[in-house]
Amino acid sequence: MKDCQWIQQLHSYGLLNRCYVSEGLLKELRSYQRLREDHLRSASMHIQHMQKALIEMNIRLPEVLSQIHGASGKALITAILSGERDRYKLLALCHKKIKDKKSEEVLKALEGHYTPHGLFALEQAYKAYLFYQGQILECDRKIDSTLQQINKDKQLPPGTNTGNRKPIRHNKPQVKDLGGHLLKIFGGRDATRLPGFTDYNWLQLYTEIGADLSQWSTEKRFANWLGVSPGQNRSGKKNKSKSKGKPTAGQIFKEMACGLLNSKYIGWGAFARRLRGRKGPAIAIKATARKLAIQYWRLMVKGSDFVEKGIEAYDNMLKEQKQRYLQKLAIEFNVDLVPI
Repeated sequence: MKDCQWIQQLHSYGLLNRCYVSEGLLKELRSYQRLREDHLRSASMHIQHMQKALIEMNIRLPEVLSQIHGASGKALITAILSGERDRYKLLALCHKKIKDKKSEEVLKALEGHYTPHGLFALEQAYKAYLFYQGQILECDRKIDSTLQQINKDKQLPPGTNTGNRKPIRHNKPQVKDLGGHLLKIFGGRDATRLPGFTDYNWLQLYTEIGADLSQWSTEKRFANWLGVSPGQNRSGKKNKSKSKGKPTAGQIFKEMACGLLNSKYIGWGAFARRLRGRKGPAIAIKATARKLAIQYWRLMVKGSDFVEKGIEAYDNMLKEQKQRYLQKLAIEFNVDLVPI
């Protein structure tokens, strides 16, 4: 018997759980979004090729500019490939902030040796990067038209706040009113209220798991399906760990958790850093991703609002927990606690 026949037979007896399968326009949207992610990875590879070509010519721009594919970096590379070698003329092409703060560093970084093979490698990498940027733009147009089809007959619920959206720092899709489209799809429930969420990673999640999260009966099952639940992999000295794969949606939650590790004002960031100090970064990221996933499920299924109270509220909660623990120990050992 073939595997597919055996699986079909088990399904007919109701012995297998249902899995998520996207359909119709959502499946088409997921295809465009995944293709866009592939193009982003390819473009980032050619950014590294540009950096390598510059460093081989002893042009240390990657160490001075945070992004050589930014506006100033692209202007410098275009001028270099056009034959410009005057460092001061190249510096004049940079953004005003770079000229004010890093002018000396940029001038020193441009003291290189422009070799024919280095310039050829730089030109090849730059053209390939621009090609993939064009491909990404075409994917954005397809995503925009598909979202318009999905929301063709939908209206925003009255009273929905469509004001300022969280800024998307990297790889922002060229989709008009992306936040408005997502709010229509989810009936006015705004995932960007949660820490770490922007309209872009909300779009990524939507293309992977859809808008109906009630297919997962509980938040625990949802977290388990994403692969962010803690595993009980030990029995005595025996390790029974078995990999369940890495679902794309679970990886998106983990990427958001990585961003929260560096946050200065969000309580979950303090939670992640505290856990990282005790258990290591991998467990901290997974635990924070689970928190995000559970709150996302509650928001989309039950409509439960989440309020971020900040690091100070989290620290106060930890102090209260420690005080209750001390009081419990004092009762156990028959000791009186005296405040200092």
